[in-house]
Amino acid sequence: MKFLIVGLGNPGSEYEGTRHNIGCQVVDAIARNNESSFDLCRYGEVCTIRFKGRILVLLKPSTYMNLSGKAVRYWMECEKIPVDRVLIITDDLALPFGTLRMRSKGSGGGHNGLGNIESMLNTSKYPRLRFGIGADFQKGQQVNYVLGKWTEEESKSLIERLQHFEKSVQSFVSIGIERTMNHFNNT
Repeated sequence: MKFLIVGLGNPGSEYEGTRHNIGCQVVDAIARNNESSFDLCRYGEVCTIRFKGRILVLLKPSTYMNLSGKAVRYWMECEKIPVDRVLIITDDLALPFGTLRMRSKGSGGGHNGLGNIESMLNTSKYPRLRFGIGADFQKGQQVNYVLGKWTEEESKSLIERLQHFEKSVQSFVSIGIERTMNHFNNT
């Protein structure tokens, strides 16, 4: 059984370690913990790992956040992976830092990456995993906050949170989204 695990973010060194690229950080951690690395491919960086008899195709789109749907659709078609075995990992301003929220469907909630994926797949019924980044910014500073680097305190907590998110991805591919949501949501 094959799954597509997509870590949303923007390509380029200037975006590394920013809140908006937490999806990329999650799939980077999964690859690193499985002693694997990414190859530059069409529409993104791709890494394939195995977990409990499943094949996980990890993807970091190179299409920029706002055009993520193009990469997601391409790799779904290329690897013949149905939408219910795709998991999109992204940042979420509405959740406190480090909070995990998995859903099987829903709106993009104003997130341009999710909105583009919905448009390209012609459905809002695809699994997504949101990583809370908090909303500790003053009016008019949202873009700077989202594209900003983690605070020292957040960086210290990030190692544990990345491990927790990796466990939720492993659960998703092992026991399915419903049981994973019941166990991991809001943790």
